Amino acid sequence: MKHPSSREFFAYWNTKRGTARAPDRADIDPAAVRGLLGDIFVLSCEPHLGFPFRVAGTRVCALAGCDLKDSSFAALFNEASRREIEEITTIVADESLGAIAGVTAVREDGSKAHLELLLLPFNARPHTPVSVTGVLAPFDDECGALGPFALTSWRYLHQPEKLLPRAIRKLQIARGLMVYEGLR
Repeated sequence: MKHPSSREFFAYWNTKRGTARAPDRADIDPAAVRGLLGDIFVLSCEPHLGFPFRVAGTRVCALAGCDLKDSSFAALFNEASRREIEEITTIVADESLGAIAGVTAVREDGSKAHLELLLLPFNARPHTPVSVTGVLAPFDDECGALGPFALTSWRYLHQPEKLLPRAIRKLQIARGLMVYEGLR
C-alpha cells in the first residue's frame, strides 16, 4: 500500500478484526477514522446492480463529480476494467480477502490522475446484507472530477498462515480414509 489513507484504514480495520477474517460492520467506528471519511466508501454486494454505493465520502463523490449514493461502483470503471473490478469485489466479499489496486483516470484537462483503491470485507452475518468497505484516494490532492477509472494493477491481501511442513498439514486434515502418495 502506497497511499497513507489506505495504510491507516487498513491498520484500523486489521486491529478491529483481531483473529477473525474480517470485522463486523458495527465494529467500525466512524469517529475513530474521522480524518479518512472523505476517502472511505461502503458498497452493497449486489453484483447484478454493479455493487451500489451505500455510503461514499465527500472526496470520493468529488472524484466522480456527483453524489454516489445508490449508484453503481462498477460503472465508474471503463469497459476494459469493469469485469475485473466486479470479479475482484466479488472475491473480496465471498472469500473475505482484502484487495489493493492501482487505478488511473483522466482529468478534465486530459492528463492522467493516479489513485489507490483498497477493498476490505466485513464479516458476513446471517440476516444482514453483505457489504464491502474501502478507500479510494488520489495521489494528487487537486484532481477534480475524473473520467472513467482504469485498473492498472491489483493484488489480494492474503491472511498470514502458519507455515507447517506438508506432511503435518496432511495429517491434520486427514480423517477416516487416508491415501498415501507414491505407494502402489
